[in-house]
Amino acid sequence: MHYTHRRARFAARALVVPAALGILAAGAPLAAAHTDLDSSTPVAKASLPDVPESVTLTFSDPMDQKYAKVAVTGPDKKPVAQGNAQVDGKRVTIALASQAPAGLYSVGYRVVSADGHPVSGSYTFTVQTQKASTSPMASASETPTAPSTPPTPAAGAPAASDSGGSTGVSTAAVTAAGVLLAAGAAGYLILRRKRISRDH
Repeated sequence: MHYTHRRARFAARALVVPAALGILAAGAPLAAAHTDLDSSTPVAKASLPDVPESVTLTFSDPMDQKYAKVAVTGPDKKPVAQGNAQVDGKRVTIALASQAPAGLYSVGYRVVSADGHPVSGSYTFTVQTQKASTSPMASASETPTAPSTPPTPAAGAPAASDSGGSTGVSTAAVTAAGVLLAAGAAGYLILRRKRISRDH
């Protein structure tokens, strides 16, 4: 009888151990789950009209600022990122130079989540045109200035000098005629008085 109880206890233990191992095995994938890149801005293989102000990567877990590394290179294989990547929870953002050339851009990242999971990867996007820098001084200098021309007098209108000259000539002629008439009248009166005095 005692032997039978011992066999029953052993059988129960033999069933409990595999069950516990099954529970641990079921929980293992959750504990070993990797952090993934959920989204990016700009997205992979995007075609943009100009260079974006920044690249933002959003992960499935919060990131560690100390280990957030992001590199962005332009079509000339030169880096176009400015400063260091900035972490805001699950998002990692890095600013880009706005005057970078058009072409194919490559984004590479290697980050570590707050709980120690490393994540790395890369993708590309395309920029169609380059942002043109506009300067107010350049715009002003490039604007042609129309030459200033003196106003043209209306057709048929006499020039100011000609009008003044004509007026001066007319006035002088009238004055001379008046003087001659006065002199003639005075001479006629003198001759008439002399004749009257002779007759008497």
